[in-house]
Amino acid sequence: MKILVIDTFGESVLDWILRCMADGHKVVWHMNDDKKTARIGRGFGIEITHDWQKHWKWADLVFMTDNIKHLVALDQMREGDPGKLVVAPSKAAAEWETERMLGQKILQHHGIDVPPCKEFTDYDQAIAYVKKHDKPFVSKPCGNETDKSLSYVSKSPADLVFMLERWKKAGKLKGSFILQEKIAGVEMGVGAWFGPAGWLPGWEENFEFKKLLNDDLGVSTGEQGTVMRFVRSSKLANEMLKPLASALEELRYVGCIDVNCIIDDKGKPWPLEFTMRPGWPSFNIQQVLHQGDHAQWLADLAAGHASRPPWRFNEIAVGVVMTIPDYPYSHATQKEVVGVPVYGVTSKNEDNIHPCMMMWGDAPQMLSGRIVQAPCLLTAGDYVLVATGTGSSVRPALRSAYRVLKTLEVPCNPGWRTDIGKRLTQQLPELQKHGYATEMLYSPIPPS
Repeated sequence: MKILVIDTFGESVLDWILRCMADGHKVVWHMNDDKKTARIGRGFGIEITHDWQKHWKWADLVFMTDNIKHLVALDQMREGDPGKLVVAPSKAAAEWETERMLGQKILQHHGIDVPPCKEFTDYDQAIAYVKKHDKPFVSKPCGNETDKSLSYVSKSPADLVFMLERWKKAGKLKGSFILQEKIAGVEMGVGAWFGPAGWLPGWEENFEFKKLLNDDLGVSTGEQGTVMRFVRSSKLANEMLKPLASALEELRYVGCIDVNCIIDDKGKPWPLEFTMRPGWPSFNIQQVLHQGDHAQWLADLAAGHASRPPWRFNEIAVGVVMTIPDYPYSHATQKEVVGVPVYGVTSKNEDNIHPCMMMWGDAPQMLSGRIVQAPCLLTAGDYVLVATGTGSSVRPALRSAYRVLKTLEVPCNPGWRTDIGKRLTQQLPELQKHGYATEMLYSPIPPS
């Protein structure tokens, strides 16, 4: 199969591309033409382009990995070539995620209660709103705003007013943002893949760890690690995803959709936001639960063919992100993050190592007792790789992932969180009292 990957930022799809190539497929990979992506994927024999449209007719399958750029052009190409197999959001589908108020209205229209929220285009109005209601809120940017520093979960009205005033002074406003009422509870997400034939069997229940440091300290980075499993039935999917099927059919949506929620102490789920694309590092973690050809199931999804689910059901996977300094600020500090060798990748651990911003090149290595320049995996950015582990329960899966990380040696002070999954010791029993994440264990049951 000939596959065109449209991947604006080049951060996370390398692993899947390499697996597709190992399955015998030909891949052309589109990325931005800029300094950040200049070395990503080099040396692996992948054809890289900065003009995806000239490869459109060549491709049997088109896979878009984000929903930021090229959506209008992609919609036009699809309209002109309706038989093309495309896994990607339309512009209208992407707005469920990027236009947060629209996403809230979609949920409400389908009978799903959402936390109260209000949209603002002015910091002074937002400050007055917080002072009037005197309660903590969650602030989230709308549109294609990618500055994660503008997402903030307040602990009190005062600290949110401080952040709003700080962003105002810094001139951070680039559109609109919402203030969403803060709901106390346990965070849990549910996702699945949708196409012309409806839902691909298999609901992905997931738990994201979004902050840079242990115990959820530090800046938000998207995700530093995730715990997930695929199940055949899910209470949260019944409540959050199944009601949306008709709307997704109208959009002719083909791809992954995820709803992140807070489940309160009474067992009520509150949806926070959509993800209308593959999640990162979630898609890398999914690969370790995948069975069979890594591309054919996506082609079948786009074609509307009934396809055998590619997942290993009920097995738990844990993924941990490895980075190097000055992540997540290398773009600002201009830290040199290219060409650092990653030693220790072997045939024994490579299935659980998912390269992200990496390349292939030469580095000093010990061979036959001598230091020589030899081919090696090298960094091509600060977001280096995802290490995964699997198990029948959370603890052995996370231990397996951390064992993989310990087999690697990387100069320049690599870093990762060491507590991915651990808060589930307390959270799983709370969820299971209300019928969520049933039969998901943190530790194996000891033999009687």
